[in-house]
Amino acid sequence: MTPGSPVSAEAQKLHAQVLQSLEDDQAVETISIPLAGKSTIADFMVIASGRSTRQVASMATKLADRLKGELGRTPRIEGLPTADWVLIDAGDVIVHLFRPEVRSFYNLERMWAFGDEAEAAGATPPTPPAPPPSA
Repeated sequence: MTPGSPVSAEAQKLHAQVLQSLEDDQAVETISIPLAGKSTIADFMVIASGRSTRQVASMATKLADRLKGELGRTPRIEGLPTADWVLIDAGDVIVHLFRPEVRSFYNLERMWAFGDEAEAAGATPPTPPAPPPSA
């Protein structure tokens, strides 16, 4: 995929499948950032949250299984053991699943949004989490 090229029907189908899977699994605050024509890494970036590490891990596993079963794609998954931030690379669609605290810290929406999208995603820098208590 080169910048400026249109999104393929296959990429659009994959994107729709990702969004439907996340909706079925009750993902929170799902957003999609179109990257076609702006980046060569993918056509879409989808960011969503789960309420707990268990939900994040479950959403990631189910999404990978659905993509393999329905579209014949085996996505790469990173971060599943801790499930604070799980990255699913499905080729034309990159999916980031977070626990809410981790999502607000990294604020990928702001980093990847372009133009008016950056303003809509919030222009305030993330606040780092409090340090762990001393033992």
